[in-house]
Amino acid sequence: MPQETPSPLLHLSQDHLGHGAEVVLRDLDIRLLPGERIALLGASGAGKSTLLEALRAALQQRDIAAAWCPQRQGLVPQLSVYHNIFMGRLDQHSRLTNLLNLLRPKPAHWQAIAALCEPLGIAGLMERSVEALSGGQRQRVAIARALYQGHDLFLGDEPVASVDPHQASQLIQLIHARHTTSVVALHQRELALTHFTRLIGLGKHADGQGHVLLDVATDGLTPGDLDFLYPAAATRESSDVS
Repeated sequence: MPQETPSPLLHLSQDHLGHGAEVVLRDLDIRLLPGERIALLGASGAGKSTLLEALRAALQQRDIAAAWCPQRQGLVPQLSVYHNIFMGRLDQHSRLTNLLNLLRPKPAHWQAIAALCEPLGIAGLMERSVEALSGGQRQRVAIARALYQGHDLFLGDEPVASVDPHQASQLIQLIHARHTTSVVALHQRELALTHFTRLIGLGKHADGQGHVLLDVATDGLTPGDLDFLYPAAATRESSDVS
């Protein structure tokens, strides 16, 4: 018997998305199925962050919890790595528990976060303030905070932009291992093709409006197939050759 397609977690169908009067994306019709690994690709300003925010808002309206790792990490520089990660579950504890944990971490919370930090390579930094960390280390803390939320669905806005390709691959594998479904905005084409099952490419039509230009399975795609999503880069390369 043919396998039935699961019901979508979400169907986002909107005429346009934007900020105030500014329209960023038009004619959206996106279904998010459980178990999918979706990479969002497109040049800077193509609308990846806008789409992620819209997906997050729509999921919240349906009471579907999602781990969230935004591009603007929202870490508190003066607080320790441990406390920044613990903030991922502030809404799951009482105010008193959160206050007491700020003063003296409970052993159970400390051990749980230490176990999470180990594969991220930041277990030895848990007592260090975030302001003393490198960009790559801060990105790992932001990922750890999202993972600590403990949800099945992960939304990430360029969560591995500040690490090298090998580390990025390891981090994406860890994200996938802890979440059944993920939607991640990336700049790295190779990472999208090797670690994700579906690719949504954003860009502008001839009318100058942002649209979904590509929504396909990643099987069989090559990085060159995605050149049209980055017209400015292609123009620069052509100019360099001439």
